[in-house]
Amino acid sequence: MRTNFSTNTNWEVSTAYSRAVKVGNQIFVAGTTAVDEQGNIIAPKEVLAQSVFIFEKIGKALHAVGSSFKDVVRTRAFITDISQFEAFSKAHHQFFEKVLPACTLVEVSALIHLDLVIEIEVDAIISN
Repeated sequence: MRTNFSTNTNWEVSTAYSRAVKVGNQIFVAGTTAVDEQGNIIAPKEVLAQSVFIFEKIGKALHAVGSSFKDVVRTRAFITDISQFEAFSKAHHQFFEKVLPACTLVEVSALIHLDLVIEIEVDAIISN
């Protein structure tokens, strides 16, 4: 059984994707940036604040499909300046200190807007 969850942001609608997709006990959360429901960029160019906002947004998506951070098995983050990895790490630690998912952080040349400096996606598996 498949469940799609959307926050109906402009990008989700125009690109035709879901914020999260649940298939069986697996959940895949799309690359998520620090953009609110009204399309406003949160904390322009600030890795820590954007990361925290993104993880909170991801947490809402996980909850909407019956999951939580405890089910996350993998995180992937795309950052525009790898020298800012400690700011991302601080946010990641805040949400996953007890979960310890597999984690990937890679530098990319740019995201969809110059004020966005990090994009994060997660995969989760709901345990029985």
